[in-house]
Amino acid sequence: MEKQIDKKEYNFSKYCKQERWSSYWHQIDEVLKCNPKSVLEIGVGDKVFGDYIKNNTNIKYFCLDIAEDLNPDIVGSVDNMPIENNTYDLVCAFEILEHLPFEKFKKSLDELHRVSKKDVIISLPHWGRHFSIDIRIPYFKNFSWQYKCNFFPIKHKFNGQHYWEIGKKDYSLKKVKRKFKKAKFKIVKDYIAFKSPYHHFFVLKK
Repeated sequence: MEKQIDKKEYNFSKYCKQERWSSYWHQIDEVLKCNPKSVLEIGVGDKVFGDYIKNNTNIKYFCLDIAEDLNPDIVGSVDNMPIENNTYDLVCAFEILEHLPFEKFKKSLDELHRVSKKDVIISLPHWGRHFSIDIRIPYFKNFSWQYKCNFFPIKHKFNGQHYWEIGKKDYSLKKVKRKFKKAKFKIVKDYIAFKSPYHHFFVLKK
């Protein structure tokens, strides 16, 4: 597996849109809820998640990436990690697994299961028409509603980065969930981030 994204693509104006910052919040929130002592992040990205964990928590943070120029702690691919079994309390892969062909999805999940002691958190791109309502009235509880429509899925075309996306033809949410179960994961919860509706989060346990 070769790296797909040039380091320059993580430039703030290109990469860090408002929706992505919302996704970062969910990444950090879900990890902190699991209360791990150690975390392995698959994919360094722009290092926002890793910098927060390292600078604001007592969690021991490690990262793995195929791109050596991003200076990860471990150089390697998620589908074949040079890591011993049950090494980290929690392993996370945010917007990573779609960068490998779907045929490698199950193998990657097996690897995540193998190196984690108990928890795995994943986010994946979820294509579809998104409808949402967010109503805020003083002195009342906020009302939020969202719906992702995939009634007429389109065929995915490789764009140089994503080999597949949830919601497109042949990649239904049900199919993805079956892969999690085949990898012996329990799906604790899954949801589409309200302010980042392209990102679908999955909290998994061994």
